[in-house]
Amino acid sequence: MYFVYLLQCGDKSIYTGITTDVARRLKEHKHKKGGHYTVSRGAAKIIHTEQFATRSEALKREAEIKKWPRLKKIALAAN
Repeated sequence: MYFVYLLQCGDKSIYTGITTDVARRLKEHKHKKGGHYTVSRGAAKIIHTEQFATRSEALKREAEIKKWPRLKKIALAAN
């Protein structure tokens, strides 16, 4: 099982990533063991997750969401 997640950073920016364990990944981001983006901006909270059966599906969805403007990501998280 794979998850695509949206993480709100300390500066209110939104980071998109994939993982097999959302709770573990959030802890990694908060302890600055995540990606470079979140290390410099701080991790606040997960605002959205989607579940996928395969890594390939999750990677495709992650790539799609990363191309979106901020407001579209916020709308996704609000639903």
